[in-house]
Amino acid sequence: MSTPAGDKYDDSFADPTGVPATYDDSTPSAITTPDSGDHSAPDPEAVRDTRPPAGTSPEGIAHTRAAATWTGLVVGAIVLIILLIFILQNLDSVPVNIFVWTFELPLGVSMLLAAIAGALVMALAGGVRIVQIRRAAKRK
Repeated sequence: MSTPAGDKYDDSFADPTGVPATYDDSTPSAITTPDSGDHSAPDPEAVRDTRPPAGTSPEGIAHTRAAATWTGLVVGAIVLIILLIFILQNLDSVPVNIFVWTFELPLGVSMLLAAIAGALVMALAGGVRIVQIRRAAKRK
């Protein structure tokens, strides 16, 4: 098939399967190694690392405590908003039994109090372990 503007599309390689007639898949392609003359990968010594050092932004500005504080505040605000939505959606009162006392609290508030109690127990256990490690370090 020839076009009036010249033989831009030559049909001599056309094949109904879409594979050119000169393609021969019966022989495997050569595997190149770093020792061979035909390098398939760039020379590792010629490639320079252009990434910025760890802890710096692309502009070279170091990560500061103020930036970490700001990030922590934003994440904390998002968590509080999600927690508020959870509490507002779970306002049904449920009986809470602690030893001999019984309280009627909204479900969301009682789950929040349980999470806070769990966090305090974890902090207490972690604090005791930190004191143990500091005492052992002072003895050495």
